[in-house]
Amino acid sequence: MAESTTLDSLLEMGFDRNRAEKAVAHTGNQGIERAMDWLMEHENDPDINEPYVPPAGNTLGTTEVQGQSPGDISESTEGAEQMGDAKSPMTEEERMEQVKRLEELMKARQEERRERERKEEIEREKQRRKQGQELLQVKQKLQDDEMKKLAELRRREKMEDKLAKQRVKEKIARDREDRARKFGGGSSSTGLSSPPSEAPLQSPPEDQGPPPAKKDYDDCRIQVRLLDGSTLSTVFKAHEPLAAVRVYIQMNGEPGQDFNLITPYPRRVYTDLDMEKPLCELGLVPSAVLVVTKK
Repeated sequence: MAESTTLDSLLEMGFDRNRAEKAVAHTGNQGIERAMDWLMEHENDPDINEPYVPPAGNTLGTTEVQGQSPGDISESTEGAEQMGDAKSPMTEEERMEQVKRLEELMKARQEERRERERKEEIEREKQRRKQGQELLQVKQKLQDDEMKKLAELRRREKMEDKLAKQRVKEKIARDREDRARKFGGGSSSTGLSSPPSEAPLQSPPEDQGPPPAKKDYDDCRIQVRLLDGSTLSTVFKAHEPLAAVRVYIQMNGEPGQDFNLITPYPRRVYTDLDMEKPLCELGLVPSAVLVVTKK
């Protein structure tokens, strides 16, 4: 039988029985080459080593018989019997020669498959590289667009700074013109156009207004140098008496000691009578330095 020959040939080539039976069944017992092709294509199937279980109502090698009519079956049977009568059994040498030929065929098919897989891997690698280049180009374009956006943003910021500075300059110029009109008695253009040498002739010193009044300060910052070299600093009201400073020193720097207060330059020693005078009257406003000395 051809089935037994195909199955035996696969077993002699070293294939597992389960694999060989599955190859014969799934190829419809169409020859050793088809069975070998099926084994190479399905050698990585997870159930390749499991026993073959034929479908219900079917046995190994009967797939084609079920699809034939009774007349075809009888003709095939008669032809097989005639061939069986005409063909003598293979000798051991012929069987070994067939196995060797099938092994060479199998090696050739495996080499073809490896070559095909190698070409497919090269093609996949080309596709990966192509996709990588396209992705790199997209990333580069995004970076270029981002750099353009940053450059445009910086340009706008510089322009806004320039406009802001220009507005500040214009405001300063307007303020100067306003002050010139307010205190110069005329427009700023008139005051600028008049020559400086004519100003004393037009307005003698006797006719000028009174000098600006001296600024009045409400606060006075006093710094005190103590006997140990440390310093105290605080703010008093300009109309507070010097005695307030003395009390502050007694509470924060020299408790329980009798001392004098002096100013180093111009040097002046303050007496008990000075203690009742306000700071503005003693010339200590807006700021002054007092030194504590022992009596």
